[in-house]
Amino acid sequence: MERPAAGISYQRFPRVRIRELKDEYAKFELRDTDASMANALRRVMIAEVPTVAIDLVEIESNSSVLNDEFIAHRLGLIPLTSSAAMSMRLSRDCDACDGDGSCEYCSVEFHLAARATESGQTLEVTAQDLRSTDPKVCPVDQADAASDHRGILIVKLRCGQELRLRAIARKGIGKDHAKWSPAATVTFMYEPDICINEELMEILTLEEKQSWVESSPTKVFDIDPVTQQVTIVDPEAYTYDDEVIKKAEAMGKPGLVEINAKEDSFVFTVETTGAITDYELIMNAITILRQKLDAVRLQDDDGDFGELDAHLVGG
Repeated sequence: MERPAAGISYQRFPRVRIRELKDEYAKFELRDTDASMANALRRVMIAEVPTVAIDLVEIESNSSVLNDEFIAHRLGLIPLTSSAAMSMRLSRDCDACDGDGSCEYCSVEFHLAARATESGQTLEVTAQDLRSTDPKVCPVDQADAASDHRGILIVKLRCGQELRLRAIARKGIGKDHAKWSPAATVTFMYEPDICINEELMEILTLEEKQSWVESSPTKVFDIDPVTQQVTIVDPEAYTYDDEVIKKAEAMGKPGLVEINAKEDSFVFTVETTGAITDYELIMNAITILRQKLDAVRLQDDDGDFGELDAHLVGG
C-alpha cells in the first residue's frame, strides 16, 4: 500500500455558503470537501445533536381509551424547545440527582391534568395542556405565539374520562431514540455540472429541441422564446436520471449534453422539528463534528494508532 510522502498534507478548508435560512428550513452549499465529510455532517445533524424529550411518564389517572404505554409513547414524540440542550447534562452522567427528575442540570418536569365534563362532547387533550416547570423547555407549539392551532393531539376524552400524569424530559440524542432527533429532513446532493454541446444542438429542429427538453422529468432546461436556444434554467433540479442523455442517444445525437457531479460540492437541505432552529442545528452539528475529529487527532498524537500505521507501512 502506498503511503503519502513526508510533508504532504491532505488537509482541506471546506467553505459554506448559506442560500436560505429560516427557523425551520435551511439550504446551503458545502464546497471544497468530499462525500465523507458531507455525509458525516448529515449523520451528526440527524443522530448526535442533542435535544430534550419526555423520557419518563408517571400516570396518576387514566380512564381514556388509550393505555398508559400508548400515551407515554405519544408524549415522548412531542418536540420540545431545546435551545439549552447543549449545556444540559445527560441524566446518566449527572452527579447532582438520583434520576427522579427533580434536577435543574439534567431534567425538566411536566404535569398534565385534564377531565372532560361536558356531556355529549369530547375534550381534545393536546401538547398545549402540558405544564412545564422550566419556561425555556416547553412544547414547540406552545412557544410559537403566532400558532393558531391547539397543538399536537395526545388523546380525546369523553365526558367523565380523565388523564393526570407527571412527565420527566431529559437530554438525549437521536442515536439513542428518534424522539431526540432535531432533524425532520437532512439531505444533500452533488452539485451537477451540465454542459450542452451547442454545435450539435444547432442541428436540431425546434420540435426536436422541445422533445428533448420535455424528456427531462424535472424542469432543468427550457427554450428561449426569442433565440430558440436551449438554456439551463435550474441545474439543481436534475435528479441524475439520465433521461436527457438517453433521449439524445435515441435521437442519434450522443454527446448532446454532458452531465457530471462535482465531487467536491454539495447542496444541503435541512428541516427541523422545531426543537431548535436550523441555525442552531447546523452550528451544533459542526461543533460536535469538530470535537470528534479533535478526539481522533489526540489519539493519533498519543500513539494509539502506531500499530495500525506500522501495519499499513508494512503492507
